[in-house]
Amino acid sequence: MMKLQTIVDIPASPWKIGYEDRILLLGSCFSDEIGEQMKQRYLNVTCNPFGTLYNPLSIASAINLQLPISNDQLPLVEYDGMWHSMAHHGSFSRATKEETYGAVKASVETMQKSLREATVVIVTFGTAWVYEMDGAIVGNCHKLPEKNFTRRRLTVDEIVAAWKPILERYPDKHWLFTVSPIRHIKDGLHENQLSKATLIQAVEVISNQYSVASYFPSYEIMLDELRDYRFYADDLVHPSSLAVQYIWERFTDTFCTNQTKNELILRHKQWKQAQHVPLHDRT
Repeated sequence: MMKLQTIVDIPASPWKIGYEDRILLLGSCFSDEIGEQMKQRYLNVTCNPFGTLYNPLSIASAINLQLPISNDQLPLVEYDGMWHSMAHHGSFSRATKEETYGAVKASVETMQKSLREATVVIVTFGTAWVYEMDGAIVGNCHKLPEKNFTRRRLTVDEIVAAWKPILERYPDKHWLFTVSPIRHIKDGLHENQLSKATLIQAVEVISNQYSVASYFPSYEIMLDELRDYRFYADDLVHPSSLAVQYIWERFTDTFCTNQTKNELILRHKQWKQAQHVPLHDRT
């Protein structure tokens, strides 16, 4: 029989994820995709309290941020009639500084509570390219003028140095790292490959140094097992729903027992039934 795929070999995980776990997902929009799969199966999940974050240093900063927040720690910037947090997604922007601070404060509280309670933290790195404003890396540019920023690529050492203290501070959690399968083609295809390689190397160093850290190869699965464009959305960049489902199944095969996988299937059926609205009830 012909082989039409290059299958990514994923070593069996010595630890498993189940319904007894509290799971915190952080990082790129692929975290949102996997988080949604978990929510649809009623796992105990908190996803991206700061909104989508793409680079490893901004994700680390979000974990480290504590209340009360000073403006030096988290500058709020007014632009185009809105106040923005440079560490947050645009969904936290508000018309007044006070409103933005309130939304930001609530997100920090959610982050710290979720982090305290989490038994598993899943972190998805999206890109090693970062933007700096006034010497500090921002999590989001909020469409401010390009002249306000300096763009550069993080090094492996920078990423490892930012994450080592976090893993040492929380040795009681399982830290699962992955690299987003979404290509950042606006950076250029060559630059995207350099970026992804930097992220993969950094995670390799971290997972080799800390037994609580593991790696799941979602980027490699997308590029090798699902290299056909039928597995991409219309923009030819983001994974299609079929691809997300496939990666999710590889994820559960790696990190879930057969009993948990059976329960995931049952809970997903319950979720789909709950979404169903009979025709006579529709307006």
